Amino acid sequence: MAFDPLILLAAIGGYLFGSVPFGLVLTRLAGLGDIRTIGSGNIGATNVLRTGRKDLALATLVLDAGKAGFACLVFTALVSTPAGLVAGGAAFLGHCFPVWLKFNGGKGVATFLGTLLAAAWPVGLLTCATWLGMALLMRFSSLAALVAAAAAPLLALAAGRADVALLALFLAVLIFWRHRTNITRLLDGSEPPIGAKKT
Repeated sequence: MAFDPLILLAAIGGYLFGSVPFGLVLTRLAGLGDIRTIGSGNIGATNVLRTGRKDLALATLVLDAGKAGFACLVFTALVSTPAGLVAGGAAFLGHCFPVWLKFNGGKGVATFLGTLLAAAWPVGLLTCATWLGMALLMRFSSLAALVAAAAAPLLALAAGRADVALLALFLAVLIFWRHRTNITRLLDGSEPPIGAKKT
């Protein structure tokens, strides 16, 4: 099988899209300082919410999801479906391991959901619904993310999208890895619930 340079371009472009740290940028513009010194130190929407700024948390959520979805849709439209899936996966890697922040980024939940919504919107919607249902029921963002990530490959297979299932499985493994400290806290009962402020 011949090497396709456009796939490499999709990987690079997706990574660069994903590596924009919107949570950090928005909180700094709002005069809240470095979000990495607050709460969990994460740059994602859940930690931005701990500043008490729901508007910034929502904006971070939308932008973190949107950057992955944008990368996926652009390369799907301009190149191919496989290139779009690569771009979405690379955007997830860029968010989690941004070169601008010494490869220490977010945990990738919003980016994960944005990728799935762009790659196969029925799978994305069901995964979002899984996250939302678990978040409302259990009040732990991390637990909701873990359950949604575990469900996503199965949902993609049920929808007949083996390609999306492979991508979802890859991303789910990384989400579990990025949430390893959350898993420890969930097990010992010290994980803060959604909306809890930490100093």
